[in-house]
Amino acid sequence: MTHWTLGCDATDPHALAAFWAAALGYVPEPGNDEPDGASIGDPAGAGPAIGFLRVPEGKTAKNRMHIDIRVAGPAAIRDKAAELVAAGATLVREERYGDRLGHIVMLDPEGNEFCVA
Repeated sequence: MTHWTLGCDATDPHALAAFWAAALGYVPEPGNDEPDGASIGDPAGAGPAIGFLRVPEGKTAKNRMHIDIRVAGPAAIRDKAAELVAAGATLVREERYGDRLGHIVMLDPEGNEFCVA
């Protein structure tokens, strides 16, 4: 098995780490909290760690890769999206598959795209 970490650039790594920890049910990763970086991990140890590193430049284009948060069913998608808006995310649009809600496109507090499906 290969273990891996998702690395993310950030203007405010601690604030972005806190948002994603809440969104994913992750916790701060011990020993990885520095002024210019933060890391979060799955408390069960099953999912990858996510590191956030301060960079001087802001986001300038659409993400080439993003996180999808998967929940069960349209009501759960809307509930999770509302929870994330309260935590600082922005709702961009709902995508439908025929008559069924497929996913909601959102932005995290630094403008990075992600989906709730």
